[in-house]
Amino acid sequence: MTEPSTQWLPPAAPSPPPQRESRLKRLLGPLGVVGLAILKFAAKLKALLLLLPKLKVLSTAGSMLLSVAAYALIWGWRFAVGFVALLFVHEMGHYMQMRREGVHASWMVFIPFLGAAVGARSLGGNALAEARIGLAGPILGTLGTAALIPFAHGADSDFLRALAFTGFFLNLFNLIPLVPFDGGRAMAAMAPWMWFVGFGAMLAFFIAFPNPVLILFLLLGGMETWRRWRQRHAEAGNEAYYRVPPAARLLVALVYVGLIAACAIGMHTTFVNQSHRL
Repeated sequence: MTEPSTQWLPPAAPSPPPQRESRLKRLLGPLGVVGLAILKFAAKLKALLLLLPKLKVLSTAGSMLLSVAAYALIWGWRFAVGFVALLFVHEMGHYMQMRREGVHASWMVFIPFLGAAVGARSLGGNALAEARIGLAGPILGTLGTAALIPFAHGADSDFLRALAFTGFFLNLFNLIPLVPFDGGRAMAAMAPWMWFVGFGAMLAFFIAFPNPVLILFLLLGGMETWRRWRQRHAEAGNEAYYRVPPAARLLVALVYVGLIAACAIGMHTTFVNQSHRL
């Protein structure tokens, strides 16, 4: 995540007939509704992180220590240090790519239970730069997390596997196709037909393999696809912003899908089954 999103209201959906319960409602269930609300709330709260560097109250080191202390209360200090380190690697991906794009970035700030952010006034001035900055975090974060796997297997350490699992989930979570998450940044450089094809592919996958988490991706991805479509022609100059060479669009799409697959496979590889300990 790199900067706040524009506030918007999704179009109102028609109410289902009262005599027939919606299939989506049955699949989503109360937990899914709560999860969707948490995701929306988290997206708005994470956007507020960008205001904190301007207050100059928390330094990077100080906010990191505060986060470690907060996470240690729940997971213990070893896991807390490892988790904050993975957050740092993820955000360093954003920071380094901002520097490469010529964007003046403030140093990063950490907020317990909300993550971390690197503040910037712009994301390069065009959709391709925005996508590169957005994807740089999950790329470096996924590579950093994958580096734990050989050590976890070599030492047969469930602790390192659990830490790697959390790191893969962290990067996958940030690939949600909704601003201000990194996946929403990647969508900026994809052609409109890619937005709808990608949404259709997620819908087909959900029909074949129903999953409450995928429902959240569909809902948020559909909203973001609609918002991006409307925004392209909302103001003068937006068409130039979204003008990206076809080869670059395809590369962004391949990297985005590849990261999702890599994180999902990584979570499967590092999953620690605790059922035998109950």
